[in-house]
Amino acid sequence: MKKQIKKLLSLMLVLSLLLTAAGCSNPTAGKPESKSAGKVLLAVSFGTSYNDNRDLSIGGIEEALKKAYPDYEIRRAFTSQIIIDKLKSRDNLVIDNVTEAMERLVADGVKEVVIQPTHIMNGFEFDDIVNEVSAYKDKFESFKFGKQLLASDADFEEVVSVITDETKSYDTDGTAIVFMGHGTEHAANEVYAKLQQYITDAGHKNYFIGTVEAEPDLDEVVALVKESGAKKVVLLPFMIVAGDHANNDMAGDEEDSWKTRFENEGFEVEAVLKGIGQYAGVQNMIVKHAGETIAQ
Repeated sequence: MKKQIKKLLSLMLVLSLLLTAAGCSNPTAGKPESKSAGKVLLAVSFGTSYNDNRDLSIGGIEEALKKAYPDYEIRRAFTSQIIIDKLKSRDNLVIDNVTEAMERLVADGVKEVVIQPTHIMNGFEFDDIVNEVSAYKDKFESFKFGKQLLASDADFEEVVSVITDETKSYDTDGTAIVFMGHGTEHAANEVYAKLQQYITDAGHKNYFIGTVEAEPDLDEVVALVKESGAKKVVLLPFMIVAGDHANNDMAGDEEDSWKTRFENEGFEVEAVLKGIGQYAGVQNMIVKHAGETIAQ
């Protein structure tokens, strides 16, 4: 028995010496694993504090990018500091703003970076992203910036195809399908009128788009829906996420919500809380834009 114990102790001593020698010969032993200094695709979104919808919309876009470009590490940044602060305070969830994300890329020694906004238009938020990331352009071997969702006439045509296909189950006689966009004082707000024209030209006479904070406003949309002769209205957000505007301004029970306004006008109303970032077709468009940027 004593011989077996001595033998076991001797074996343990030999193993210990071998492990110590291996540690001394490896300069990284005991150190945290260094991050890849390769290629990163930074997906920049406005953000939302609605966790479930964030996972389905922004998360869905990021997953699509990950599957399409496995050679790139997919990272996230939000442009809304209010949302970032709320998520940190409420959920202890830390998400970088654009500057923090860029600083992290530099600190991690990333060589190639592609910035892909998930924004619908090149409005104020988009301009801010361009200004923030441009300061870091010379810190990478390769620096590329992607396009917004609606960047070309082909994009408008494709979005019309995507949103009408996604909502075809609601497209019945006597039903108006109404999308609520955000709206902006930026000149880019013209995308809503342009999109409405593309929708109408494609033969979808019962599809309408308005905005919360600009033109066309709710009064204009209500008048058009009345003119169409519809009896029912299906409300959907024309926003990447179904966040605060969709849940409150569109589908809320307050007197000034779109749902209440249409109900008061005598319409049957159904509200659908699904951001367009959940649409596979929209995800594919953003993936395609990223691919076009990578190929430049």
